[in-house]
Amino acid sequence: MELIWFILIGLVAGWLAGQFMKGGGFGVIGDIVVGVIGALLGGFLFRTFGVSLGGGLLGAITVATIGAIVLIYSLRLIKRA
Repeated sequence: MELIWFILIGLVAGWLAGQFMKGGGFGVIGDIVVGVIGALLGGFLFRTFGVSLGGGLLGAITVATIGAIVLIYSLRLIKRA
């Protein structure tokens, strides 16, 4: 059941990141991939800086979305180079 929540949070986070970055969505599978990798990246960054948003669904979506935004931004920088 936890895997299903992880995938759903990844889907929402990937979609939100696509909306914030003005790139649109990446399709269902793309949104899940961006969101899941963003969740891992966001969790790493938040732990590194000692920031905690608390537990729960909203905190998880926020961390995953911020991580996905950082991921998309980084990929766009690499693509331009």
